[in-house]
Amino acid sequence: MPALRFAFLKLGRLLVTIFFITSLVFVVLRVLPGDPARTIAGIDADEREVAALRAELGTDRPLPEQYLDWLWSTARLEFGTSFFHQRPVVELIRERIPLTLSLSVAAFSGALLVALPLGVAMAVRRWGAIDYLGMGFSHLAMALPEFWLAILLLLVFAVVLGWFPLFGAVSPRHFVLPVIALALSRAAVLVRLVRSSMVEELEREYVLAARAHGLPERRVRYGYALRNALIPVITVGAIQFGYLLGGSIVIEQVFSLPGLGRLLLSAIYRRDFPVVQGGVIVTAVVFSGVNFVADILYSAANPKIRMR
Repeated sequence: MPALRFAFLKLGRLLVTIFFITSLVFVVLRVLPGDPARTIAGIDADEREVAALRAELGTDRPLPEQYLDWLWSTARLEFGTSFFHQRPVVELIRERIPLTLSLSVAAFSGALLVALPLGVAMAVRRWGAIDYLGMGFSHLAMALPEFWLAILLLLVFAVVLGWFPLFGAVSPRHFVLPVIALALSRAAVLVRLVRSSMVEELEREYVLAARAHGLPERRVRYGYALRNALIPVITVGAIQFGYLLGGSIVIEQVFSLPGLGRLLLSAIYRRDFPVVQGGVIVTAVVFSGVNFVADILYSAANPKIRMR
């Protein structure tokens, strides 16, 4: 069956991608300057203490031996123990990832709620006031860095106006500003894509034929053209969701949110290899999994992809 063969092909590529990404991270962490044992022991520790700590952490072993041991542990979903927290990495990730995923899903949903109706309205009313306003919003939101927008929102709505709390993740009000900061830049990309895709579909022959047969304009636009215009949005939307996972690292730091991104950032500073490797694996799995689902949905909406 072409559909099943297509799904297995995409699944195989997903596994290969995850393997190469995580292996690259393993090598890069050990090639870059910096010694976790020296970082933990401190600059005043003598060489014997540092050597003993290297033996305890396992970083004194040959690199191929460490790599094979890491592969075997990863295959069993055991990412080791954090050098600094002295806790299993799986537990740390399990505690932090719900917040990061919730933040990403909320921001992605907000981006879609803005991009879909605005992009369609811009395509239907090309070169009108709403089209120019939408293009202006898109250019402005794409030009603003997420961290700068996050700081600006924090200063205006938390410090000056006091509408939202400064830091923390206790109530839903703590997530409003981070979600806005993440959603605006993603909405700016998606709104341009929705507009261009919708414009292209409205100029196709089947739309002209539907109008010639006297079908209602609403049905032609939203029943036929919009359905086909959303096909490329599926793939790009999946990529944008992956960007949200990366952007959450900075946003979590700005708003002091105890998510996976902040855990990874602190682990990188501390050279905490097990946490960095485990976090990258989870992020790569989520990102690749979302793209895998998008490929399947894309092939379901466009059978020509499966046949190729």
